[in-house]
Amino acid sequence: MNWNDYRAVWKRQELPVGAAADLASLKATFENRHRKQAAALLVRDFAEAGAGVLGCIGFAFIWRKLGSTGWPIGLAMALILGVSGVFVRERFQARKLRLGEDAPVLAKVEADLAVLRRQGHLLHTIWWWYLGPLLAAILIGHFTLVFNRPGPQRDPVLNAGFVGFYLFCIWFAWLINRRAVRKQVEPRIAELEKLHRDLVGG
Repeated sequence: MNWNDYRAVWKRQELPVGAAADLASLKATFENRHRKQAAALLVRDFAEAGAGVLGCIGFAFIWRKLGSTGWPIGLAMALILGVSGVFVRERFQARKLRLGEDAPVLAKVEADLAVLRRQGHLLHTIWWWYLGPLLAAILIGHFTLVFNRPGPQRDPVLNAGFVGFYLFCIWFAWLINRRAVRKQVEPRIAELEKLHRDLVGG
């Protein structure tokens, strides 16, 4: 698969039904959904890690313009690289759990469950490793620029508006991720647990 194939697979994912899903349907669609899940996570990890690197390049350019007084930008870059590092770590973790096409279905189900439970944990703790550090990096970058550029940029009303906008964006991202847990991750875990019980019982 090339990059466009991965993007297409990511967008075509169907919402899982949950524990009420038909067992025969789960068995029939498992292999296809197993591949789609792996492709979706691959796209996400590369996109997020790449966005972090691009953000750091932008911050480095700003720091260079500001000179030594722009040193807080280094803290923002460290925070962003930390977030990117999480997605790089997820890629290494995915490689450890990756199974060949000829692996037993039970092993693939268990691997998918492990991946999804991990994703659920990441999404439940997203404020600690993603949203919080990103918000801190944005605020550091913003106020470093403000304090190094005297004039209208120091208007408290203007800055309050910017901070409000940043908070809204972070809050909206949190809503999207919370919805992903409720609509995608948890129902799919329930489906795979049902399939797992059937395979073990059989």
